[in-house]
Amino acid sequence: LPPYEVLPAEVSMEELPRSTTVLLEDPPVPPRDHLVWSIFTTLYGNFCCLGLLALVFSVKSRDRKVLGDYSGARSYGSTAKYLNITAWVINIIIVIIVVTVIALITAGVLSSMNN
Repeated sequence: LPPYEVLPAEVSMEELPRSTTVLLEDPPVPPRDHLVWSIFTTLYGNFCCLGLLALVFSVKSRDRKVLGDYSGARSYGSTAKYLNITAWVINIIIVIIVVTVIALITAGVLSSMNN
């Protein structure tokens, strides 16, 4: 069935009232691409190239956002976010391990000098 009603033959279009309906919607909120965070992760916390991968996904997210593909931008942005988080957690663990090893070595050297 057609989505409209067929006008009877005796009714003309000029006799009908004319109206226009305009639907106003708020524009969707653009998703975050985490580009700045990915740049800092690439420069300062690039463990196993996770920062570089985050940067690549952030750029892809920004490209999708410019094209208006918000679902693709959201997906790439989410991936960049999780890569950034993973890189920073691994870097914090590495810093803790390095500081602990240096402290233990320093304590061992100082104790051997006292004996």
